[in-house]
Amino acid sequence: MSTSTLILREETAADWPAIDRLHQTAFNGPTEADLVRALHRAQAVVLSLIAEEDGGIAGHALYSRVLVEIGGEFVPALALAPLAVAPERQRRGVGSRLVEEAHRRLAAQGEGMVFVVGDPAYYERFGFSKAAARPFKTPYDGPHVMALALNSGVPASGIVRYPIAFAELA
Repeated sequence: MSTSTLILREETAADWPAIDRLHQTAFNGPTEADLVRALHRAQAVVLSLIAEEDGGIAGHALYSRVLVEIGGEFVPALALAPLAVAPERQRRGVGSRLVEEAHRRLAAQGEGMVFVVGDPAYYERFGFSKAAARPFKTPYDGPHVMALALNSGVPASGIVRYPIAFAELA
């Protein structure tokens, strides 16, 4: 039985090398780590939350700014990507704690809507829904696109514009 404590906090620049290693390990390659760096360079990061355990980074969730275009007007929204948990710490609730805490903070800040591309069996537990995403056009349309309203007054449909960093993924 472990007595370690999971600490959830916003990243600092000092965490970047460990976050980079975490994504490369969790995803068996550099793509997600490259995305994190590119989103930071583009100043598109809204929230970057880490889970720290036993002095190391056990998990990381990054939320970046996307825009929903509706008739030539733009409404701010968010994309959750990437979310990573160290392989040896998976299936222990680290990812769930990160997402739940991030959503609590983002809702309190007045953020309206989050989009994610991922496994519905995982993300639906947080309230994400394929049905909520269906009226939106995204570059990733398909069975793995989901949306979640964090607050009221979110758009019912539109075109989701992601930061260019997503299009540059290898």
